[in-house]
Amino acid sequence: MTARDAMLSGALYDALDPDLAAARARARALVARLNATPDDAPAARRALLADLLGSVGEGVEVVSPFVCDYGAQIHLGARVFVNAGAVMLDVCEIRLGAGTLVGPSVQFYAATHPTDPAIRRQGLELGAPITVGENVWIGGGAILLAGVTVGDDSVIGAGSVVTRDIPPGVLAVGTPCRVVRPLP
Repeated sequence: MTARDAMLSGALYDALDPDLAAARARARALVARLNATPDDAPAARRALLADLLGSVGEGVEVVSPFVCDYGAQIHLGARVFVNAGAVMLDVCEIRLGAGTLVGPSVQFYAATHPTDPAIRRQGLELGAPITVGENVWIGGGAILLAGVTVGDDSVIGAGSVVTRDIPPGVLAVGTPCRVVRPLP
């Protein structure tokens, strides 16, 4: 199994693998170009996003600055809006459903590290996918951790830290993020 295969499957992998380092360098170059391209050049921004990301639906807008590890594992559905300062550590898939709104400075951490210190000393990492349903609103400064799913039509309050799955159609807030009430 290659380091890339291990990474994508959520197994331990060596992030210093030359192929992964080259993929990150490619993403950094595209991200730098995206962040340097003005908002009033939507066709150029769209072309860069299409080159960088795994998939980009119609009507997607990503406001700079934007940061990601690889880009290829990020999938944005139609009409997704990602506000300024988003960070997507996409060692595994990060999928945002159609109509999702992402506030400023939201962070998606599909990457994580082993809790066993001996394994960490070896420099190995791992990850788990993040899935956000359709028509979700994620408030500014929220953090979504590896392996979580947010159901359709839910709202994640600003500053929340999502450590576990959130069901569809609820308002969830806090650190750790918890369901407060169902939404109409």
